[in-house]
Order: sequence, then structure tokens, then C-alpha cells
Amino acid sequence: MDIPLAERLRPQSLDEFVGQVHLVGIGKPIRRMIENKKVISMVFWGPPGTGKTTLARIIAKYIEANFIPFSAVAGGGVAEVRKIIAEAKKNYGLFQKTTVLFVDEIHRFNKAQQDAFLPYVEDGTITLIGATTENPGFEVIAPLVSRSQIYVLYSLTEEEIKTIVSRAIKFYSKHKFDKAAIEHIIKNSNGDGRTAINAVELAASLSKKITLKVAEVAVQRKAIFYDKKGDWHYDAISAFIKSMRGSNPDATLHYLARMIKAGEDPIFIARRLVIFASEDVGNAQPTALVLATSAMQAAHMIGWPEAGLILAQTATYLATAKKSIASTNGIMAAMGDIDEKNLDPIPLHLRNAPNKLMKSLGFGQGHVRYPWKVERETGRKIVQEYMPKNLKGKKYYVVDWK
Repeated sequence: MDIPLAERLRPQSLDEFVGQVHLVGIGKPIRRMIENKKVISMVFWGPPGTGKTTLARIIAKYIEANFIPFSAVAGGGVAEVRKIIAEAKKNYGLFQKTTVLFVDEIHRFNKAQQDAFLPYVEDGTITLIGATTENPGFEVIAPLVSRSQIYVLYSLTEEEIKTIVSRAIKFYSKHKFDKAAIEHIIKNSNGDGRTAINAVELAASLSKKITLKVAEVAVQRKAIFYDKKGDWHYDAISAFIKSMRGSNPDATLHYLARMIKAGEDPIFIARRLVIFASEDVGNAQPTALVLATSAMQAAHMIGWPEAGLILAQTATYLATAKKSIASTNGIMAAMGDIDEKNLDPIPLHLRNAPNKLMKSLGFGQGHVRYPWKVERETGRKIVQEYMPKNLKGKKYYVVDWK
């Protein structure tokens, strides 16, 4: 059986483990737990290739527990869970051996499947270690989250990826890896250890001499983890908007580039530009809304990759435009008053008077339709109240730009 290089390189101890120093370094929580042999259920949250599975295996090994991997992707329902629990009880009853149940992609389990773990986590039959690329606060049921410790794993640094690549290259003593090829693999792994190892393995299968050109074939595209329905999707668009709001066109282009490279829907980005043009630029530069709306239409007609140019032009325009939230704050305050205050009657002079009865009741009486025109023609100041009685003098729209 040809074992993949990533499996052959899998660390067997904390000293071999690369990355996540905030969890496994000296005096850090996971190292202290396993040194004390008091491990609780936990959920590892982080992008692919950061060591979630490996760390779970190491934990089980240190505490001399039976390790059972269980993948949500491969299937397996409540019946399979009960079978695993029965085996865990048997191992503990006969051999006093605890069980670490590692559930990969735990967010893919439905509520009923996740509920099935609860009683056995509570009574200590199993120590559950879940792994997820999605925010467990949203994707894992609250009772399970409350009974587990959540640990965040981060993408590996270039130095950490370099360590992993160096270990992988040692498996190919008859191969020659050029420095440029190694650097290309490291940079394009984007913090994903598994991607780095797979790139070395593929490059070695293509040639005995791994040049930059061979490495480029092995790594066709930078490993960008980006789930269009998950946190990375929302984090990227959030950073994009906040960079425009902070008038930083360079950061704006960086996050736009991330989304373009990840294949984000151009219309999703364009819609956010339209909203931003009104919400954050507003009347300080009214042409922003016109440009953003045109950009959305153009992006819809053209699509990738050229839509990236349209989005970049519009995003940098919005980032460098004057900003105003006067209309945004104004409508929010007005709606707040609708919720919290009485709705006093609309002043009679502002009401429609389509018939004689309404006119006789005073509807529309005394209203000056074009006060600005009368003032200009007569020089007489027109004072006319437009607000309901309980909001007389209320200011919602306060200009906040010069």
C-alpha cells in the first residue's frame, strides 16, 4: 500500500508538532492538559492543514487512550455513534482504557447526530474532540459547545511551513530541489501544511530535479481557504468594507484580490459597494451611488475575470471619496422614534384634500407648496411646521462633512 507522504510525515509527539505554539508550547493549555493526563472534550476550529487531526491523535497517544476517528463527510448516523459508544464502554470496562472520539468536520453533522454525543460526553464514556473549519458558535449545538473547550488553530507561518517542507524533502534524497522551487512551494501553500507536503510529493513524482517550473506545475494555484457560506466569506467582506470606510484604498484592493482569487460572486461584492455608496459616502459625494450602481450592472454583464477591474475602480473610488453617514444616522434615528414614540397626527396642512369635505375640515389649508419660490419672489420668510406635534423641532439629518 502506497501511504501518502502527509501520513508518513504525521508528527507523533508534541515536540514534532509544528505550529499552534499558543496551545502546545511550554505552559500552554493543551500541553498542560496532557502532561497532567486530565483531558476534557474540546473542539478545534481552524483552516485546513493546521494540525487539527494530528493534534487529536497526539493527545490520545499521550493519555494512552483508544483513538477512534469519525468523519461527518464519510457518513455515519446515530446508529454508528451508538456502536462506537458500546465499544468505548467495553474498552473501559475490560481494560480501563478511555476513548478519544475524534469527529472530523463536526459542523456537517445535523442536530440529532450531535445530540447523540451529549450523554456520553457528560458521563465521561468518551472524550470528544471535534474539528471544524466553521465557527462552532454557529455550527455546533450549544449544549455540546458548553461542555467542550473551544481552541482556535491558526494558519501556519512561512517559517513553520518551511520546517514542514524541509522534512518532506528529506524523503527524496535522490532528488534535487532548487531554492526557487522550495520558496515557491512555501509561499503558495498559504499556511496549509498538508498542501505544502502534497506539493513536494507531486513535484518529486514529476522530476528528479525540481526547478521553479516543476514547482509551479505542482502548485497550480495558491491554497486559499474560503468558504462562500462560512466565516471566511464574511470576514473577507467585513475587512473589505472596513478598509473602504477607513479610506484605505490599498487594504481595500488587498481584500478585493482575496475575494477575486477565491472565486467570490462578483455580484455579491458589487451589491456591497452599492450599499456602501449610500450608507458611508452618502451626500458628501452623491455620484458614488451612481458609479456603484453602474458597476453592479457592468459586473453582471461581464463576469470574471474582467469584472475585477470594474470592482477595483469602484472600490478605490469609494475608499478615497468623502464620507458622510448623515442620511444613514438620520433614517435610523427616525425609525427608532417610530418604534419608541407615539405617532401623533400628521399636521392638517400637510394632508391631502381630494374633496370638499376634507377641505372643509382644514386638510391642506394654509400650506405653502413652494416656500423657496415665495421667499425668492417676495423676500418674505416662510415658517412652516412639517413634523407631527410631539416631534416639533426634531433634527434627524445633521450634515457631517464640509
